[in-house]
Amino acid sequence: MIKKAIFFTLSLVTGLLGATALTTAHPSVSILGDSYSTFEGHVVPDTNAIWYFAVPPTGLTDVDNVDQTWWRLLLGNTGWNLERNNSFSGSTICNTGYHGEDYSDRSFITRMDNLGNPDIILIFGATNDSWADAPIGEYKWENQSTEDLYSFRPALGLLLEKITQNHPDARIIYILNDGLKEEIDAAVKAACTRYNVELIELDGIDKINGHPSVNGMKQIASQIEQAL
Repeated sequence: MIKKAIFFTLSLVTGLLGATALTTAHPSVSILGDSYSTFEGHVVPDTNAIWYFAVPPTGLTDVDNVDQTWWRLLLGNTGWNLERNNSFSGSTICNTGYHGEDYSDRSFITRMDNLGNPDIILIFGATNDSWADAPIGEYKWENQSTEDLYSFRPALGLLLEKITQNHPDARIIYILNDGLKEEIDAAVKAACTRYNVELIELDGIDKINGHPSVNGMKQIASQIEQAL
């Protein structure tokens, strides 16, 4: 009888542990990004423009497999699960794009509500705002007008304000590219401080045509892991 009782108890504990293991999921992560985070067939919605292809145009990049992307490397090393990758090549944080064009159809502040319900949010942007010479604007942390959102500083403020409000339980991390304008860097740092968003500053990333190479992708993943 004692042996049976012990066996029953062990079986019950084993069953409970097994059930716990099955119901305890790894953290989910969503990405809000630009070309650096795209790959053919791996962005949501699938109409978003991309930079990285399974068969890239000659001379564009040496990245030709989704497993070479920084985010896929990061997920593999951390055990995180991807919920949504809402990245759009060429997109700016604000609504002003290249040549002064209206990018309100693709800007970060337009796409920020399409991230699902992740445990972790990775924001990787501002590169195109810097490259496109988007207006910097003044710091404006609330009550931004439609006109304000065509400038970087007020648009960035809205972005971090809304994401922190809409995802109060999520860990929010901003990844800042290297080689950007000083005023862009300063604005990102100021906004992250104000909204208590974690900031990871990249350094010395290897690039082809301004975009991470295979080695650059590894560097990004490694630097994020080290910062975390």
